[in-house]
Amino acid sequence: MTTLNKHKQNLLYNMKLKINEIKSNKDNPRLIKEQKFNKLVQSIKEFPKMLEIRPIVVDENNVILGGNMRFEASKEAGLTEVPVKVVKTLSEKEKQEFIIKDNLSFGEWDWDIIGNDWNENELGEWGMDVWQPDKIDFEPSLSPETQYDDITKKQIEEEAKKLAVEMLKESKNVEVICPECGHEFEIQIK
Repeated sequence: MTTLNKHKQNLLYNMKLKINEIKSNKDNPRLIKEQKFNKLVQSIKEFPKMLEIRPIVVDENNVILGGNMRFEASKEAGLTEVPVKVVKTLSEKEKQEFIIKDNLSFGEWDWDIIGNDWNENELGEWGMDVWQPDKIDFEPSLSPETQYDDITKKQIEEEAKKLAVEMLKESKNVEVICPECGHEFEIQIK
């Protein structure tokens, strides 16, 4: 019995497949913006071992269950084959559950560690949305001789709102914290 046939008898196995043997999942509920897609393509070109560590997950028919964006980026990067993990035992309901759960992000970043122990330029290159102070063109309207008493609370709030709107326009995806309940969520600006 060949090694491939032994693998096919197993319920879960790793192997490499040619790009043209893999089928995109037409029901994939995830999207990726062009800028992030380009970063993903670049990431795969610069660090292809990532695909070995985190292979694309396919079902018994080579339909992607996890890794649709990595698959598309691999094609764009010019790869002819990619590592896959084949899962043969899932029901249709379990496949749907896997697709959703594979894309959820349960954890949160510890921004104190990120801010103090990591290089924000590298984080940005790796695809993480990080604040880049050089991207913001903000010049306060307060002159050095301005006294705090000369500025009203309302003027400060209006300037802060203008700055916030400009930052939102530049970033497109923004994490927001509700001031009432503290719930964190992400909004997309179109």
